[in-house]
Amino acid sequence: MSIEERLGYFFRNKELLHEALSHPSLSSEIRPAPPDNQRLEFLGDAVLELAITDHLYHRFPELKEGLLTKLRASLVSKSALAKAANRIELGSALLLSNGEDGSGGRQRASNLADAMESLLGAIYLDANLTQASEIALKLLSEELLALNPETNHGNSKGELQEILQQISPQPPLYEILGEEGPAHARTFISKVLWNGQTLGQGKGPSKKASETAAALNALEQKLWLD
Repeated sequence: MSIEERLGYFFRNKELLHEALSHPSLSSEIRPAPPDNQRLEFLGDAVLELAITDHLYHRFPELKEGLLTKLRASLVSKSALAKAANRIELGSALLLSNGEDGSGGRQRASNLADAMESLLGAIYLDANLTQASEIALKLLSEELLALNPETNHGNSKGELQEILQQISPQPPLYEILGEEGPAHARTFISKVLWNGQTLGQGKGPSKKASETAAALNALEQKLWLD
């Protein structure tokens, strides 16, 4: 199976694909030096960041900028991109110098992450932003599926409980208020109660995520101080 088949995208301009897979080390063995993937990496980095930002913005409507930024950082990290690259066996398609290849360049996380971004930049040029964004989300689908604001970046429910128990032994309670959206993309709505007072509300793609969003909302509002 070719890299295009594994990627799920077939290039009209094959030169863009060749450039996206070309590691800078080739310049040490080939004269004149062929185009490498560094410029496409620069472009693909922006494509990836926009695709992930748009996804998170719409998926977590109750989360504030700070947590959204942390979630995005976890998805565009070198390790996340390298894992996604390994799933499509991108290393086997890289064009490397003999020295880079011999020193484990096909498995090096930085090479894989850079090539992933380069491919997205190449798809953007070969097609458009919409298609490049769709490919980006598909490649990172496992990471997106596993994404959870509570487990990925701190425990807002635990933080809220710790604060409130310094005031009273009564723990906060969470209540599911309802659900909305189509069956394949449900959004849950929760609220957090403490001593009979509603401290916050939140939405999320699961009950747990909606409770996390409610706790974040409570931490922001600090209604227990009123």
